[in-house]
Amino acid sequence: MAVYHGYSDLPELSRGCVAALGNFDGVHRGHRAVIETACAFAKSLDAPCAAAVFAPHPRQVFAPDAPPFLLMSDSQRVRALKAAGAEAVFHIPFSRDMAAMTPEVFVRDVLADGLGLKGVVTGADFCFGKDRAGDAEALKTLGERYGVAVKIADAVNLEDASGKISSTNVRNALREGDVKTAAALLDRPFAIEGEVSQGDQRGRLLGFPTANIALGEYLRPKFGVYAVRAHLPSGRTVPGVANLGSRPTVNGTEARLEAHLFDFSGDLYGQVLEVELIDFIRPEQKFDGLDALKAQIAADSATARQMLGV
Repeated sequence: MAVYHGYSDLPELSRGCVAALGNFDGVHRGHRAVIETACAFAKSLDAPCAAAVFAPHPRQVFAPDAPPFLLMSDSQRVRALKAAGAEAVFHIPFSRDMAAMTPEVFVRDVLADGLGLKGVVTGADFCFGKDRAGDAEALKTLGERYGVAVKIADAVNLEDASGKISSTNVRNALREGDVKTAAALLDRPFAIEGEVSQGDQRGRLLGFPTANIALGEYLRPKFGVYAVRAHLPSGRTVPGVANLGSRPTVNGTEARLEAHLFDFSGDLYGQVLEVELIDFIRPEQKFDGLDALKAQIAADSATARQMLGV
């Protein structure tokens, strides 16, 4: 898959795509419907199908001090877009200067002249340009003016109580520890990916060694203990139990993910793991001492094994 950064001086072979356009944080079921529409539209225009995403996320530009909120890393997003059918990904560098562009300048300079798109597909709620003045209908009008065909994808909703498919609703579910609703909206488990770093090795001393991963820019799900599945660089998937939080029993100060992998032995330091949150076991709590913590980890492990069927 081709991955491009910027919208100027791109290779000629990158031009002529039909692109699904948006932030696509989480690449949830609604996003995938936009990408599928883009791929069908691309086929009708005899063009490659691509995704054009903003990086960084606009919220990171306008509210840099806000709590972390992302649902996936850039690498996870690229993989998810590829799985949804995109043959290429354009990372459009978002900045305050870009935010100040009028809708017409954005379509002309970025989509038409810069990326050389043959077509664009967005959701019906897409807004762009200075003060979010451009909407889907404006995109259609401006696209026609500058030679970019525009199609608006239909909205997708779940038929059950999970409701509207949106990144906001995924975040809300995760903040409540409701990883099953989040997975229904995403159509896959929410997963945190990161490099395993060395901790204080207290888990090893307790008989439950852990792979420790910083949360970085990820949204903080409800702090607590989860049944998880970890995807290793080797391709192996290992079930386990993880604490996500600040570890109050040992006076921890920084939130992180600590995953104990069942029936696994090996050195994971420096390796990149992707850990899926499969089910919520209990909220994070402070114990009277390490013996009580050790007993609870054993109980949590048994619960996680039952939840995961291992």
